Amino acid sequence: MNEFITNPCEPEHDFALIVDAVSELNQTVEDALFNAGCDDATLSIQYGLLYLEFSRSAKSLDEAIISAINDVRSARIGAEILRVDECNLVTMSEIARRIGRSRQLVHQYMIGKRGPGGFPPPECHLTDHAPLWAWCAVSYWLVQNNLLRAVEGWNAEVVEAINNYLEGERQRLRHPELLEEIKRSLQKA
Repeated sequence: MNEFITNPCEPEHDFALIVDAVSELNQTVEDALFNAGCDDATLSIQYGLLYLEFSRSAKSLDEAIISAINDVRSARIGAEILRVDECNLVTMSEIARRIGRSRQLVHQYMIGKRGPGGFPPPECHLTDHAPLWAWCAVSYWLVQNNLLRAVEGWNAEVVEAINNYLEGERQRLRHPELLEEIKRSLQKA
């Protein structure tokens, strides 16, 4: 059986990877990515970064993203995968957009006027008039209260975990001594 034939029962997952250290698209880069398995990606340069938009068949979103990261790395073009292009910090308006509800309803969830209460607090900009919430925390709350499909909440967790891992890799390469010092200091407490 041909290993390149995808399972027709596997869903397609759409996501994008942001890649550094590849400043221009040329035939060599395109061929290397295509031959490494990124034939399901559209490539472009955005703000000096390589942007790969995938539509990949896989059993799950995490399987799709991880296989794409491994494919980009195996292309051996010097690429450094920065992150999956999905922002975990969201405004009230973005929460409303993602769940297909009004901003007013989301606000009512936040202040406990509607829903079961216990909406997660903002993550940052608490004193501003535009606080930001962690989509992972919000999606978890929405799933727990049957306002969002479980798979959508899980996908938010997957993307955040992958992005945290990729950031940790970069941090370990840039400043391993800083991470060790922080680790030692936090373990003392």
